[in-house]
Order: sequence, then C-alpha cells, then structure tokens
Amino acid sequence: MISNKTLSVAIMSGKGGVGKTNIALNVSYALSESEHPILLVDCDLGLANLDVLLGLAPTHTLQDIIVRGIRARDAIMALNNRFFFLPAASGVPQLSELDEDMLTLLVERLTPTLPGFDFALFDCGAGVNSMVLSFARMVHMRIIVVTPEPSSLTDSYALMKILHSQYHIRTFHIIVNQVENAKEEALTYQRLTSACSRFLGFSPVLLGSIRQDKAIPEAVRRQKPLLGLTNSSPAAKALHDISMRLAKVRSNLLPLVDDAPLYIPGQYNPSF
Repeated sequence: MISNKTLSVAIMSGKGGVGKTNIALNVSYALSESEHPILLVDCDLGLANLDVLLGLAPTHTLQDIIVRGIRARDAIMALNNRFFFLPAASGVPQLSELDEDMLTLLVERLTPTLPGFDFALFDCGAGVNSMVLSFARMVHMRIIVVTPEPSSLTDSYALMKILHSQYHIRTFHIIVNQVENAKEEALTYQRLTSACSRFLGFSPVLLGSIRQDKAIPEAVRRQKPLLGLTNSSPAAKALHDISMRLAKVRSNLLPLVDDAPLYIPGQYNPSF
C-alpha cells in the first residue's frame, strides 16, 4: 500500500510558449483520473493563466493568501473529486518577485493544506526569475518542458545550470513537447542531455514526449483540458503515458520523500 505522502513537483521551462501550462493541467487531470488526489497550483504569480485554460473566475487566489491572510483551503477550487486547483492572480506584477520573507510566509500557509494529496504540482513561470528558482529548490521533483527550438534548449540548459551551480541540484526530468516524430524527440533530448553531461556532470531523465496535435488548440479554445475532451488523440495518449510514468516515479521515490512536501526557503533540500 502506497503512503499518502505528497510528492511535490515543479513544472518549469526555460522560455515561454513551450506548452508548459497545458502539460501541467493535463498531467494533473490524468493523475486525478487514475485515483490520485491532486493539487495543481498556479505559481506564475502576476501572470496567471491556468484559470483561463479552465474557463474559471476564481473568488480567491494566492494573492489573497499572501496579502489578506485567508486560509489556503478557502482559495482551493475542487474541479472533481480528486482534482483541486489553487489559482494565482493575473495582472499583479509585484507578485512576480516575492522577497524571501513573503515567500516563506506563502510556504507556511500552503504547507498545512498539502498532506492527503498524492501530488502537489506547481506550474511555475517561464525563465529563471527568483520565484521559479525558489520553488524549484523547495520541491521533491523538477520537470522541465522543452521543444526542439534551439532557444528552448539553450534556455532550459541555462535553467538547470543555475539551479545546479547555486543550489547543487542535479536531478531533472524532461518532457519534449511539440515534436513531429520519434526522431525529432530523440535528437532534441540528445542535444540537451549531451550538453548537461559534458558541462554539468549529470544527465536529465526523459519523462516523455508529446507530438504536435490539432486537438490541443481546440481544447484551449473550448477552455477544457485536452484529456477531458478526448483520450484518443496523439497528444492525449502521450499525456496519459507521462502521467503513468510520473505515478511510477512517485512510487519509487516514496521511501525518500520527506514528510514535509515543501521546504522553507534556505533549508537544505535533498536531491533525489
């Protein structure tokens, strides 16, 4: 029997426009359909858009937790019996760069809500700002979404390099998105992992890849998760596969997972 410990996962990207948020949404949906209680947190503070992808108008957001002191559980929205969502505020640029004290306060207010979830997925903003780096060093697992574009690869490498050099993190999982075929997937991953192996001394783990799929923009237009509309499209099948691998990763890591799903900034965070 699997413990109910929460595996915290940061989903990141070196640059915007790679489909990171859509992947976070659909992987969360797939995990919830597989009997896993999930909390998806929009951590793109100030430029949130998960609520838009879901067609929601939240009453409370992370801004209210930080500024007004409301309980995190009062801002969490139930999307189904096992899928829960904590939205962020949009158009509030001052939230995009929280100082250490405010981030510590946010973590302290989030932490009591996390036990009981199998996964807490944090959809972080793109790039290497302080919020992304802070969440990346606090969680158990880090997923980086890349595309075959050279700028995506170089920016993703830079993100891993900074996290490795500043916080000694060397464990990353990769999702290659928007690929045309298996050859492009393999080449994209090979280019990234070769650079990491040569210059950083580690190789990130490939979690999966997602093909280009016309069903994705249609789901975005309808403000629904792709997996809520179809299970048969190429991207839908790939997202299911990725969620199954992520569930297996949780099972393998569980003995190493600390009882606390998040760490207060500044504490040592073990790399798995």
